[in-house]
Amino acid sequence: MTSQSTAKRPVQLLRNLSAKIASIPMILTALVVFVGGTAWTVVHSFTSSRLLPKLNFVGFDQYERLWSTRRWLISIENLAIYGICSLILTLLIGFTLAALLDRKIRFEGAFRTIFLYPFALSFVVTGLAWQWILNPDFGVQGVVRGMGWESFAFDPLNNSEIVIFGILIAGIWQGSGLIMCIMLAGLRGIDEDIWKAARVDGIGTVKTYVRIIIPMMRPVFITALVLIASGIIKIYDLVVAQTNGGPGISSEVPAKYVIEYMFRAQNLGQGFAASTMMLVSVIVILVPWAYLEFGGRKRG
Repeated sequence: MTSQSTAKRPVQLLRNLSAKIASIPMILTALVVFVGGTAWTVVHSFTSSRLLPKLNFVGFDQYERLWSTRRWLISIENLAIYGICSLILTLLIGFTLAALLDRKIRFEGAFRTIFLYPFALSFVVTGLAWQWILNPDFGVQGVVRGMGWESFAFDPLNNSEIVIFGILIAGIWQGSGLIMCIMLAGLRGIDEDIWKAARVDGIGTVKTYVRIIIPMMRPVFITALVLIASGIIKIYDLVVAQTNGGPGISSEVPAKYVIEYMFRAQNLGQGFAASTMMLVSVIVILVPWAYLEFGGRKRG
């Protein structure tokens, strides 16, 4: 039995040999660019690199300086607020729109195009568009006051207390359409007999979604969560286009902090430390999820 399994191993290694050879450049690129670049960044985050990288190690000085900087703390707070709200609202709005379109309403194609259109725009265009919409003089506030409501006030981008929510509105507007399409594809994959059985059993529409449909769409929700989370971590263009971090530093985010210190302040060590902390935050989220997702499946 052992000799047979040993004889089969070379055959299994040679199976799909052309595909394995073709994947070598991609694997090397991933190792050199991603893994190598990440390791290089982490190593230099422990140095005093300024304009150019240099291996002058200073221990955890860059990280101590990072976490004692008010600008970084504000950026982390903004990312947490934006991330939690964006994750919940984008999923909720996207799934609601998908559920409505799944009822096979008239002009479904037109509605689907309208809802998905914002995703075709870049974050810069979206940010500039919403900068105009939220402008107090000729945006929403100006239009409503022109209609007679002189006391109406809606100026989030110039209010340091709620500026992150003005950015959040633009982010949700752009991202909800994509999540709607992903959810709609998942709903269209549900067998119609499930709905018929639920009606026969007298289960209401809302309970059918909560107890049957949503659990069946678990892989779809995971895909949507990964896409939303990746957009949250790297949010930069939207902030620069709408507020450029203002008023003051009230709308700073980690990605902008990294760019500012690496290319404008010419402090590579501090920028590397900030980008390493962003990497750590991603790992803290992904490792438990990967363990629960794949570890549990393997045990099952």
